[in-house]
Amino acid sequence: MGSLLVDDIGELVTNVAGTGDGSPLGLRRDAAVLIEDGRVAWVGPARYAPAADRRVDARGGAVLPGFVDSHAHLVFAGDRAAEFAARMAGEPYTGGGIRTTVGATRAASDGQLRATVRRLVGEALRQGTTTIETKSGYGLTVAEEARSLRIAAEVTAETTFLGAHVVPAEYAGRPDDYVGLVCGPMLAAAAPYARWVDVFCERGAFDADHARAILTVGQAAGLGVRLHANQLGPGPGVQLGVELGAASVDHCTHLSDADVDALAGSATVATLLPGAEFSTRSPYPDARRLLDAGVTVALATDCNPGSSYTSSMPFCVALAVREMRMTPAEAVWAATAGGARALRRDDVGVLRPGARADLIVLDAPSHLHLAYRPGVPLIRQVLHNGVPQCRS
Repeated sequence: MGSLLVDDIGELVTNVAGTGDGSPLGLRRDAAVLIEDGRVAWVGPARYAPAADRRVDARGGAVLPGFVDSHAHLVFAGDRAAEFAARMAGEPYTGGGIRTTVGATRAASDGQLRATVRRLVGEALRQGTTTIETKSGYGLTVAEEARSLRIAAEVTAETTFLGAHVVPAEYAGRPDDYVGLVCGPMLAAAAPYARWVDVFCERGAFDADHARAILTVGQAAGLGVRLHANQLGPGPGVQLGVELGAASVDHCTHLSDADVDALAGSATVATLLPGAEFSTRSPYPDARRLLDAGVTVALATDCNPGSSYTSSMPFCVALAVREMRMTPAEAVWAATAGGARALRRDDVGVLRPGARADLIVLDAPSHLHLAYRPGVPLIRQVLHNGVPQCRS
């Protein structure tokens, strides 16, 4: 593969503390990055840059770690644009539309599902996302959940078993029976293709007892814990996630003081999904409250066909700054290093020797422009494992 030097960088976001810039981003000016064998080999002042076989000229643009999208639902079929239109006309979001997608997904071929996943991963990559997590949850049978994860595992190592998304129609009125299926045959079929287990712990979905049972069995099978929690209203999800040592609790829209305290005293990341609030006209999470309490915050897209059909991490960064009282630096950190923390990864979301050489070059001089110029396609170039992927 040889070596590659990225230079003429106006501003380098490393997410490495100790550069003296006073922000969480570890900013460097007039810097260069040397890449060898898909990894960052050296970071430093451009004037001291080692020789390399090839060069990428950043042309004075900002360079950042690739975005780490730690929450997405990419394996699905069908379209819920009419549901979105109804919400914009005043209908509330309840999560009930998930069953519509379940029906379409079950009816789709492997090729159709694979095409959707690859289209959305490519769409995200063009917008700077170099690491993405995706869940099952639109199959809700033993065979369908295993199929969804098998297809997801073709494009990412960060796959999550979400058999406990909702109780499917054929188990209406029998949630205990469905939880038994999830904990038994479904988990056994899904686990070989999954790294994580997740539960939608909300009213109308799964209560704390059901969530605990599923997550505990998933842990015993070797899967890490994630949890949808406190999106639609107050509930037990956040504290259950902390109790079980979850890597991340996601949504965190309706939090009590006890929830915030539990997160602040733990290693569990609060992953905020502002695309969902944008698309459902719901209250945004109070990121400022979490950050001021010392909670580690991540941002992710929640890309799904019903409540957040966006693959754009730059859009989520802009929403977080405008609607959730995050500073641009906090939002960029949350979309890169924060996402890595939510996946318990130390090789992505950061630019330091040994890290994976995932980086993006902006057609702008500073990370500030991601929020300052919302909706503008600022990603000039993307490198994944040190290999140029797409360029504007």
